[in-house]
Amino acid sequence: MAKWNLDTTHSEVGFKVKHLMINNVKGQFKSFNIELQSEGDDFNSSSISFTADVASIDTSNEQRDQHLQSAEFFDIEKYPQISFKSTRYDGSVLEGNLTIKDVTKAVKLEVDFGGIAKDPWGNTKAGFTITGKINRKDWGLNWNAALETGGVLVSEEVNIIAEIQLAKAQ
Repeated sequence: MAKWNLDTTHSEVGFKVKHLMINNVKGQFKSFNIELQSEGDDFNSSSISFTADVASIDTSNEQRDQHLQSAEFFDIEKYPQISFKSTRYDGSVLEGNLTIKDVTKAVKLEVDFGGIAKDPWGNTKAGFTITGKINRKDWGLNWNAALETGGVLVSEEVNIIAEIQLAKAQ
């Protein structure tokens, strides 16, 4: 069994959501961790776990970040982390259980495996691009405001995009 650890300097976990129904606002989690165990360099049937510290949310707007951390959204006082545990990975689709605010739901994410390479220092690295969509209301992230023109301030659909690089443990 091989263990793979997150290369934090070459990884990011982000999201985007429609604002005013006219454009997307992006954000990311600055503090997160991923652990993966695999049969050597074959990632099919890997065991994958992910956690993100909700207090590290960054949308490039401090007021919005504070609102997202509040009880109206993530409620970081009660629920400081988001977590994901894989249930199946077949090389292109990652299935697992996503937990936000103590609500756990099954999700499917698309995975583009970038390959394996050795860095100049002899470390074995693996790269992945992970994308998917969730409905934030499924996890109790319900806050919104109606617009005069119809529609809502923040869409229910959240697009997830992660660029992940892992290092094989020595």
